[in-house]
Amino acid sequence: MARRVVITAGAAGIGLAMAKAFAEAGDRVRVTDVDARVLADLPEGIEGRQVDAANEGQMETFFAEVARDWGGVDVVCANAGTKGPTAAVADMDMAQWRDCLAVNLDGAVIAAKYAARLMVPQKSGVVIFTSSTSGQNGFPFRAPYAAAKWGVIGLMKTVAMELGPHGIRSNAICPGSVNGPRIDRVIEAEAAAKGMTPEAVRAGYAAGTALKRLSDPEDIAAMALFLASDAARMVSGQALAVDGMTYNVDP
Repeated sequence: MARRVVITAGAAGIGLAMAKAFAEAGDRVRVTDVDARVLADLPEGIEGRQVDAANEGQMETFFAEVARDWGGVDVVCANAGTKGPTAAVADMDMAQWRDCLAVNLDGAVIAAKYAARLMVPQKSGVVIFTSSTSGQNGFPFRAPYAAAKWGVIGLMKTVAMELGPHGIRSNAICPGSVNGPRIDRVIEAEAAAKGMTPEAVRAGYAAGTALKRLSDPEDIAAMALFLASDAARMVSGQALAVDGMTYNVDP
């Protein structure tokens, strides 16, 4: 039976790779994104809605539409995120700090809140959060992002405890550096902050993994498919890194 899958920030990057993977598995997929341009380019078979994942009113309306159209939801991937500012803690702009936490952490809470309201009555469901290896290790010059992603792991474990008795599993995927435009922007900002070349920063990222390479979005999507499957029926409350075993994030 086709699963009913919702993915926030699912029209580009990791989210789009997830959406394609679920759609190719025969599932019904609906994604949100704030960018109308990427929504206009979605592959056939993936529905899109322009929604700000950090705006509770918009998300409530979106989930009400999901409930009306589908009668429930089986998988919710709380994937929305932003890199936030690149700056030393001593120089942190608190407005930028709050903006970063709003998308990365508030957005995850909101997705979980409305997922739970649909999943608890049906006594089943899977909630998958996108955290980061930064949420396991910290990240110099990226304090708000790291703090938010640590918070996502705490949120995920709490959701797993609260919803487990209702047959609902919750896990977090912790990507390392993932190839694509987003990591390009991160690397450029970090290079500027550290007085390095982008090429040197990228090489340092790869060198800091056991496999000596960056991940691809499809690697993250594969983990999401596994966590949503019956093969993972006893996997809940776990933060699972997909990063080639990162052991040094400071080139």
